[in-house]
Amino acid sequence: MEAFYYAYLEKGLIGKLGYELGDIPFFLAGVLCVIVAYLLGSINFAIIFSEKIHHDDVRSHGSGNAGSTNMLRTYGVKSAALTFLGDVLKAVVSALIGLFVMPYQTGFMYVTALVCMIGHAFPIYYGFKGGKGVACLAGVILVVNPPLFVLMFFVFAFILLLTNYVSLGSIICAVVFPIMNNIIPFYVSPVPPVGIIAAVLMGLFVIFLHRKNIGRLLKGEESKVSLFKKKK
Repeated sequence: MEAFYYAYLEKGLIGKLGYELGDIPFFLAGVLCVIVAYLLGSINFAIIFSEKIHHDDVRSHGSGNAGSTNMLRTYGVKSAALTFLGDVLKAVVSALIGLFVMPYQTGFMYVTALVCMIGHAFPIYYGFKGGKGVACLAGVILVVNPPLFVLMFFVFAFILLLTNYVSLGSIICAVVFPIMNNIIPFYVSPVPPVGIIAAVLMGLFVIFLHRKNIGRLLKGEESKVSLFKKKK
């Protein structure tokens, strides 16, 4: 994979056009990538699907969170799965924009991925009230480290099946991701410093957004979920 990267992605699209770090077009390309990633992140599929499919607003139910878990509790597996897939895909696209447009030496795909997560949590289209970024984190991991994505999937699934706590699985994955991504990098080794920093910030961001869940977990008051029971 490292040979593939150096053969095709070393300079990124902007580098292949002849621009280098310090050039104005290089800077503008970076700014544009960040803006696009934020706007993509701001597309909230929980709100879209709850309105289009159920003629309702998911934020008026359960935790009030516009994310896959609240969709699962409120409308069932199908709506939750569609929401999760949409949120994963927007993170995938945001990370790929950073990977292909800008040089990988800057770890820019991590930056655009982080910005997408920020847009998901604080969407400009919906009064800056969005989800908790777990599905987006899954999409990020899928792009930056596919083998790690498989490992994290099984970790999350094991915790969910063992405890029925989505939040606990999400928090543990947020902690494990930046550590394991540095231990078993996928594209190049070692992970660029900005990639390490961004991965840590992504993990901390998800944990911060789950701060209330952590409090409820410690008190034994956190709600459990069942994949086989649909709530009306």
